[in-house]
Amino acid sequence: MIKFEIKELDKYYDPFYTYSIFKDSTYSIFLDSSKEDRLLSKYSFIGLNRYKKFISKGRKVLIDNEEYDDVDPFDKLENLIDKYKLNIKSNIPFVSGAIGYFSYDIARVLEELPDNSSEDFSVPDSMFIFFDNLIIFDLHNKKTYITAIGQIEESINSISRIEKSLKSYNDCSEEKLIKVKESNNTFFSNFNKKDYERSVAKVKEYIRNGDVYIANMTRRIWCENNEHPFKIYEKLRSSNKAPFSAYMNFEDFQIISSSPERFLSIIDGVIETRPIKGTRPRGKNDEQDKKYREELMNSEKDKSELLMIVDLERNDLSKVCKPNSVKVKELFKIEEYVTVFHLVATVEGKLKEGISSVKCIRECFPGGSITGAPKIRAMEIIEELEKLKRNIYTGSIGYFDLRGNSDFNIVIRTIIKRENKAYLGVGGGITWESIEEEEWFETIHKAKALMGVL
Repeated sequence: MIKFEIKELDKYYDPFYTYSIFKDSTYSIFLDSSKEDRLLSKYSFIGLNRYKKFISKGRKVLIDNEEYDDVDPFDKLENLIDKYKLNIKSNIPFVSGAIGYFSYDIARVLEELPDNSSEDFSVPDSMFIFFDNLIIFDLHNKKTYITAIGQIEESINSISRIEKSLKSYNDCSEEKLIKVKESNNTFFSNFNKKDYERSVAKVKEYIRNGDVYIANMTRRIWCENNEHPFKIYEKLRSSNKAPFSAYMNFEDFQIISSSPERFLSIIDGVIETRPIKGTRPRGKNDEQDKKYREELMNSEKDKSELLMIVDLERNDLSKVCKPNSVKVKELFKIEEYVTVFHLVATVEGKLKEGISSVKCIRECFPGGSITGAPKIRAMEIIEELEKLKRNIYTGSIGYFDLRGNSDFNIVIRTIIKRENKAYLGVGGGITWESIEEEEWFETIHKAKALMGVL
């Protein structure tokens, strides 16, 4: 039986150092709005003490130890969330529920796609952990809360136990900057420069023939790495803060994400997506920064690329939103990160009655900014040219609140750590105006922060 409790603590705790107490707990998750951004970085969340685990691969679902064959994983997940529905009022968007991810490859359940790419490592298509407790950090008002729903033990007892752990921990008031040592680590990729440029040229040929307007072309990079995954996250967080970051400690792999991009947010019936299209490197000084920023703002190629994806996202949102409610709130906004500038748009709509967050994800997945337009044909071309399954990369990480809210990122700027290997993906949108060599160097600019911490 659900007995929801929420307690505001008598002091504000630093989210990162709080999570470091629990970092080695299997199935603990940290959703970390680490970038100081008043618009996007409002809350961070730590999920503790799982009471239910949902896993899917293809059309097979495992809920704890119970298996289901030939089912729709989205339907099974929605039914499970409905089982624990909450009806309480709070301005905090996420007070209890499930945290997890959808891999890019779960799209094969949604669409008839060719399956001729190989798999360099295997993970579930989706995994969601239902947590008895959340630690919630209100970043704007500097408040900390603990919530519980009493699935494992009495809510008051679990809150008290977590609070004692926090009080006994001597947290640091200032974050230490981890200096990254230079190393001779060898990185590998499924594309060399010449082959990647050939694939970009092939996408342009498809564009010329009218198959697509834009398609996202990506590549995998990996290396040997024996470092503790949380240490990698600590370095990445210090050097490349982002509003949709996450650290996910699963049984046999970890997800280390520093994503700048929101896929879908659904809060009180309002849905928002923030596609990114257009990238320039940061300069070595203010003068170079100004040059690259202006170059991106004045780039007709990047603007047309973003406009095509905005149009696709408007169409996707229209499937689940009330008529005439889908609006472009922001277009061609420049966002600044440690190694790159991005061009961003914001699209918003109002949900139809009876449409759940899971249904929204299902109808809009995967994000248009990492596929292309038209979406299905772009995904077919991706399958043909990339030749390697993306797995978690370009999927989505986020939460489902038991009252109906949700917030998911696009899994970019993300490292998957498995045993002694680290994997990351990079790519970009290809249009008719794309220059093959420039697209290759764009992947290097995007990989720079991740490769630096490895």
